[in-house]
Amino acid sequence: MKLILIGATGLVGREVLRLALADGRVTAIVAPVRKPLPAHAKLDAPLVDFDRLPADAPWWQADAVICTLGTTMKVAGTRQAFRRVDHDYPLAAARLALAAGTRTYALNSAAGANAALRFFYNRVKGELERDLEALGFGSLTHVRPGLIGGERDVARAGEGAALRLLRVLGPVLPRRWRINPAPRIASALLAAALASAPGVHVVSPEQLV
Repeated sequence: MKLILIGATGLVGREVLRLALADGRVTAIVAPVRKPLPAHAKLDAPLVDFDRLPADAPWWQADAVICTLGTTMKVAGTRQAFRRVDHDYPLAAARLALAAGTRTYALNSAAGANAALRFFYNRVKGELERDLEALGFGSLTHVRPGLIGGERDVARAGEGAALRLLRVLGPVLPRRWRINPAPRIASALLAAALASAPGVHVVSPEQLV
């Protein structure tokens, strides 16, 4: 399998890359990035501007795309900037890959993603899911984690305290409220890409514990 990985430098993206590089079923990985990645025989990491993705790049033709790209309102600064990273960039990559013949797409979305909600974060995630479904991939999987467990490069406000609390309460909480470790999310994304099961699929937080 040739795999395109969008968002390879983030918490979940790094785990997907680690798993894919170690998986013998994945023969080549293209990870378009804004900053260089360590070299590997299976990895092509072209430097790109996500506002101007190269439509004619031959590497858009692959077997599957995994997208883990995302930001926070604090980092983005404005709703417009957040939407550009969490909606527009993943959708643009999807369109280019599909046009090149790539038929499978696996998205790291979010629990509660719903285009009809008023809450901005969940609405944007839901709008992306909706717009990806409209493109017509042969296989499309929305992986919807809740609170993601792992070490981020940049700490997120309030997330650290929530993670500590959930680690203590985890054994007595319903599965849907427990921490979803980044490696579990990455494994679900890679499994969806490798399986390429026809249709639209959702992986819930309960399945990522």
